[in-house]
Amino acid sequence: MTNTPVLNHLSGTGLELGPARDAMQDGPWRCATDDDGITWLILDLPDSGANTISNAVIEGLRNHLSALEKDTPGAVVIRSSKTAGFAAGADISEIEDLLEHGKVPEALRAGHHVLDRLEALPCPTIAVVHGAALGAGFELALACDYRLAVDGASFGFPEVQLGLHPGLGGTFRLTRLIDPTEAMRLMLTGKSAHTGKAKRLGIADAVVEERHVRGAAGAAVRGELEQAGSGLKARALSLRPARLYSAREMRAKTAEKARQDHYPAPYRLIDLWERHGGDSAAMQTAEIESFAELLKTDTATNLRRVFFLRQTLKQAARGAHDIARLHVVGAGMMGADIAAWTAVRGLSVTLEDIDTAALGAAVSRTVEIAKEAHLSDRQVRDAVDRMMPDPKGYGAAKADLVIEAVPEDGGLKAKIYHGLEERMKTDAILATNTSSLSVVGLAGQVARPERFAGLHFFNPVARMQLVEVVGQPRTDTHVLDRLAAFCGSLDKLPARVSDYPGFLVNRALTPYLLEAMSLIDEGVSPASIDKAAEEFGFPMGPVELADRVGLDICLAVGNSLGAGVEKPLAEISDRLKDLVKQGNTGQKAGKGLYTWSDSKPDKRVSDADPPDDLEDRLILPLLDSCVECLRREVVADERTLDAAMIFATGFAPFRGGPMHYARTRGPAEIHDRLVEMARRHGPRFEPDKGWSDL
Repeated sequence: MTNTPVLNHLSGTGLELGPARDAMQDGPWRCATDDDGITWLILDLPDSGANTISNAVIEGLRNHLSALEKDTPGAVVIRSSKTAGFAAGADISEIEDLLEHGKVPEALRAGHHVLDRLEALPCPTIAVVHGAALGAGFELALACDYRLAVDGASFGFPEVQLGLHPGLGGTFRLTRLIDPTEAMRLMLTGKSAHTGKAKRLGIADAVVEERHVRGAAGAAVRGELEQAGSGLKARALSLRPARLYSAREMRAKTAEKARQDHYPAPYRLIDLWERHGGDSAAMQTAEIESFAELLKTDTATNLRRVFFLRQTLKQAARGAHDIARLHVVGAGMMGADIAAWTAVRGLSVTLEDIDTAALGAAVSRTVEIAKEAHLSDRQVRDAVDRMMPDPKGYGAAKADLVIEAVPEDGGLKAKIYHGLEERMKTDAILATNTSSLSVVGLAGQVARPERFAGLHFFNPVARMQLVEVVGQPRTDTHVLDRLAAFCGSLDKLPARVSDYPGFLVNRALTPYLLEAMSLIDEGVSPASIDKAAEEFGFPMGPVELADRVGLDICLAVGNSLGAGVEKPLAEISDRLKDLVKQGNTGQKAGKGLYTWSDSKPDKRVSDADPPDDLEDRLILPLLDSCVECLRREVVADERTLDAAMIFATGFAPFRGGPMHYARTRGPAEIHDRLVEMARRHGPRFEPDKGWSDL
């Protein structure tokens, strides 16, 4: 291929984007043909850091296809000019508008027609994917003849997280391209296939470095790239009798994760494939009809709400944080994971602890987390280089942010703060990762309280999305803004809360956990309690959660909160106290409320007839605590509260969050139910005064 100027000379992205000469702009697309007769279509959504597949994108592609059909080039290459990736899926806000005007089926058919035309072009079509190709972005790539993955690329269909399945041809194009059971697994789980896996599955025809993109595109044009066929298994599964057995297995595995009445989309997808998997045209028609119907379900409506809640928290994380160096004090589980994740995300961090063995374990943990994040070997080495063990604490003097993550002992923390402030820059921020101590009380132990706040990460840090940014009356607002932006740079969702026992998440979650302990004391089996919570929609029940967190930690948090909240909590179970005293603290000890083996609890024993009010006894204390936090302005509004509880506790996303669930069920009905339960079970169920405000 000839060496012609490239569009990235104009955009400054550093990506290989094809020729700049005679480049033509049409809305979100730029188009130009190079000296080898290859047309480059570059997706560049205006005023956005990432591409989504909007109506404007589809319309622009339609216009370019009309020209390409009349004057067909030697090949067409499609890629993104955004450094963030290829495309992040459909524009969800446009879906809301289409629903409101009843135009979803019409829009879907129009989108399918455009991608069908792309697929039918008589010349080779090549999608070059860097970063993520998700949802409709993946479907755009699937409509091309070849997919070149720049190292680090990923492909996925996260639609199931919105209560949907692919809607622009993904159901039949992916099952036709690769092993259909692998294709279904990707769509049913919403997981992404990263570079190596994408190549092994046959999604990507080649994995290339950025500087070799043009050469690889040329190889595809010349027919020199070997394309993996879907194989004998795919041919067998093109017959419905062969699909029946696989579909039954898929339904059984899906049922282990999600109930059909809670999450209908995976089951609809299995039905689609079972009935039409051997007929792309029939599956396309059925896909459109099914997608349009799913959009109107309560589950999809509430999950779109969750999507926008996430966007709201992300918006709060934008802005400059000016934190180039982090210093973490304490190399225990939380401190080590905070330091490791920060290094993985590209910041320099020093980790202080007098225990050199703990520092060594933190380095190993950094490697583990980096690999889990799908970093290349070189990127793993870079992350480890950025995470520097610091037994003498020298890094505190250069840090822009210092996070204290030592055990929950106020005296110990005060002593550490005194030593830190002697070393820290005067404009540096000091934050505590405490989960149970008062940030106001800790602020009284520092010399510069205006630069002191809580930064409460959840365990495991690499996986948990939420971070509570805890202000106290003397914290400077700009400090809180910077901390929120810092969380955003770590790909975390910051929820701003004020100081209160347990802040928001632990305040709401503790009554739920303690009520589970009370039920156990009454003779209800742990397995029955967990089953009730999981049937409500939690990813795991409160007993398993308590065992995983650690019963010693649950006991400490329960004791801490019990002394500071308005209304009495459930009395702390004698059984809980005894288990902790015996060292049976849960998963980490191999035994707690459950016996553990291979990181799994033994849940074989269950009640034949659990209490009729079991679900409400678990869920309503949690809702009541949420209302209390709203009334006391621990959190600013219901949307932030719902987002925090979903992303920190897994509160049934398909219900839209605890306050959304409360409003759907009816505040008056819940209030009256709490009054009734208070008569039956005691004053801990007395409804908070805030219910009257709802």
